[in-house]
Amino acid sequence: MKSLFAGAAIACAMIGSASAQTADTAPLAAARPADAGITLPANTEVILSMNSDLTTKGSKIDVGTKFDLSVAYDVMMGDYVVIPKGTPAVGEVVWKTGKGAFGKSGKMEVEMRSINLNGRRIPVTGKYRQEGEGNTVATVASVALIWPVAPFVTGKSARIPQGRELKAYTAEALPVSLPAGAVVTPVAAVARPTGTN
Repeated sequence: MKSLFAGAAIACAMIGSASAQTADTAPLAAARPADAGITLPANTEVILSMNSDLTTKGSKIDVGTKFDLSVAYDVMMGDYVVIPKGTPAVGEVVWKTGKGAFGKSGKMEVEMRSINLNGRRIPVTGKYRQEGEGNTVATVASVALIWPVAPFVTGKSARIPQGRELKAYTAEALPVSLPAGAVVTPVAAVARPTGTN
């Protein structure tokens, strides 16, 4: 598979080798030299995967807590890999509440912050809210049976599990470098599993 990493602004090694265009590959528009100023467009989708669980349980996280993710699929421009699968990324907790009485569930909001491509920080955006499952049925039952019990029936903690995929988007256009004679389609890059169309 042909591959590339960002050029002048993103210093990284070229990997892979040239491969012939298959019949089901979209036609490539035009050849462009390495110094032609090709860019990965802003708002390019990047799928990130959680490296570990993130939960409001036990007050182990707070606003400002950073957490690790990885790029789940190669980000492609034509037949070239711009951001490879496995590239590390960082998110941050921006808001949270713990679970409480009367079936109140825990909640948190997280934002995607950046991808680290061989030492180059690439800003990304993406915001998500996760809520725990409330315990409303149990609370109502407790209130109906014995009032003093109700305040002790709590909801569930919010949890984003390891492996959960979250969409992020590049915050700005990024210059990339193609090998001499390389060809790409003039469309935006796509994030997809390797080997799919």
